[in-house]
Amino acid sequence: MRSFMYTIKAPVGLHARHAGLLVREAEKYTSAVTVRKEDRAADAKRILKLMGLGIRQGDLITVTVEGPDEDEAAVGLKNFIWMNF
Repeated sequence: MRSFMYTIKAPVGLHARHAGLLVREAEKYTSAVTVRKEDRAADAKRILKLMGLGIRQGDLITVTVEGPDEDEAAVGLKNFIWMNF
């Protein structure tokens, strides 16, 4: 299992467009990808669950990746989130 934390910098947080982009990126990997905000978590491959977290600018999220390609997925997702959020 791999995980990393990130503070959202995007002024609009994780709205529908950004959530859709993250879902598409997470779907590239076979590993399970979970996004956690405080005490709530969501499958990063399900847009409605992800949007239900209500992630806003300044929120700290934890992304956890677990599965056969977790090393590659963690690096890829970390870079993707860093560049887009």
